[in-house]
Amino acid sequence: MKSSHNNFELRSKTQLFADHLFIGRAGEERMGDFLKTTHEEPRVVILGISEAVGPFANYGRTGSEFAFSAFFKHFLNWPHQHQSLDIIGNIAFVGTFPTDVQSASLLVQELDAFVFEVLMSYVSSSQIPIIIGGGHNNALPLMRWAHQVKRCSTVINIDAHTDCRAMTRRHSGNSFSYAMSEGILTSYHVFGVHAYGINSFMQDYIKKYEVDVKFFESYLTGEQSLSEDIRHVFLKATEPLGLEIDLDCIANMPSSASSPSGWSLDDIRKVVLSLNGNQYAYVHLTEGAISQSDHERTIGRALSYLCLDAIASMESR
Repeated sequence: MKSSHNNFELRSKTQLFADHLFIGRAGEERMGDFLKTTHEEPRVVILGISEAVGPFANYGRTGSEFAFSAFFKHFLNWPHQHQSLDIIGNIAFVGTFPTDVQSASLLVQELDAFVFEVLMSYVSSSQIPIIIGGGHNNALPLMRWAHQVKRCSTVINIDAHTDCRAMTRRHSGNSFSYAMSEGILTSYHVFGVHAYGINSFMQDYIKKYEVDVKFFESYLTGEQSLSEDIRHVFLKATEPLGLEIDLDCIANMPSSASSPSGWSLDDIRKVVLSLNGNQYAYVHLTEGAISQSDHERTIGRALSYLCLDAIASMESR
């Protein structure tokens, strides 16, 4: 399955196992053993996206194209503990990488349509997709799918940025601007935004669309509690909601816009584990970026923990 201009393709689970060496252990069932077979109507389906054209179009670092591969390599070796899940495959960029942001933006539009097509083709209304890898540009087709299939119009985004940049062209920094302007996102909650990065356009946009923004600085001072803020949104929600986690919210995590200031991985894990995952329309783990060899294990393990935590939050209720 390929995108309209053949710059992206969906690589099947069989192809993923061919590309990643997995050696099982006698007497142990690991995720790799379990996922090699086909499972009827799993509760959770995982879809990888290996691309960096979105962050590049937003003047960000590349490296997000390697995040899903790192996740898959590590995830296969975790013990399978009777979780109901399967892997759809991985959407991979197979074209020529752009040299300018305008060309990259056109590729993002092509990817928007392809991600939506894959979700409509492979994910049922009763399933919860966990999308891993790539840039935050992929939130837009994910929200379009969730709104159409699950009537989802509420999204929580744990992120150092609002991603409410101007809609001059598509990139990883304006998915939520597009979603709000299209009317598919009517309740947007973004927690952990670094206050010093907000410009006047974002301030106006936040006011116009009544975006619920909580600044990271207010969590630092103890004025706000991330767990309580998110739990409040969950309690008010009457339809399934989307959970977005941009890895740049975690201090020193290799990402497209990494920062020395932020939460710890365990802080985010604690929040995810405390939620009622049965209310998810989807979970999106994005913007992890690998630029050095030692980043591979960090990203692979971090994404595995967050994915397993999200699944655990669905099964513990």
